[in-house]
Amino acid sequence: RAGSEQPQGPGRGAVRWGPQHAGARELANLYSPGKRCQEWLSVILCFSLMAFNFIHLLSCLFLHFFSLSSLVAGILTADFASGLVHWGADTWGSVDLPVFGKAFIRPFREHHIDPTAITRHDFIETNGDNCMLTIVPLANMAFNFLTLSPAEIYQLYPLYCYLFALAIFVTLTNQIHKWSHTYFGLPRWVTFLQDCHIILPRKHHRIHHVSPHETYFCITTGWLNYPLEKLGFWRNLEDLIQSVTGEKPRADDLKWAQKVK
Repeated sequence: RAGSEQPQGPGRGAVRWGPQHAGARELANLYSPGKRCQEWLSVILCFSLMAFNFIHLLSCLFLHFFSLSSLVAGILTADFASGLVHWGADTWGSVDLPVFGKAFIRPFREHHIDPTAITRHDFIETNGDNCMLTIVPLANMAFNFLTLSPAEIYQLYPLYCYLFALAIFVTLTNQIHKWSHTYFGLPRWVTFLQDCHIILPRKHHRIHHVSPHETYFCITTGWLNYPLEKLGFWRNLEDLIQSVTGEKPRADDLKWAQKVK
């Protein structure tokens, strides 16, 4: 495949994957105070809304049988969404894009040349962006709990279970991803969930980190990685986009991997 080549050139022997890699240092320095502020606000709003909605879901539980299928569907959707976003940011775009590049593509480029960087990020930096994604649906759910009648909530309860499970697992995706790179000091309940494949296992995620990082993009539970790989889902999507646009998958990712100075 076109994206499978390794970094080449006179400086190839000097490449050091990790925090000392030249590209990794440059990318880490692009993390700005404005970005930090956005992450703080996102985390505060997200978890406040999540707590509010959780209380109301529990209080309305008597109105409807608990919908396990809705929860599973929400988790599967979150896993696919994590793969889609991960694939898109890994494969296309550039750090040089105005605003979006440094704010949202930069962490993906850094992660491939310094996979342990995420383990050195605190809770805010790890989870800020994913919290931002769930604020609007969580706010809409909270508004509906305050304004709808019990009868209307009864009709929507399975949907709310689905959306709440989706929101929780989308919010926690980067934290789960961070745990998949953490090999020491994890709480036992985290390693238990990993061993049971309820959240992304460490061994499972290693498959993605084999260069050129072109498979196993789902990083919430990883449940969909195997079937999507067997279907050739990402490969076929890349071939379609490349045939239409002429853009080469992971070209920007490879550029950062080749930096040695």
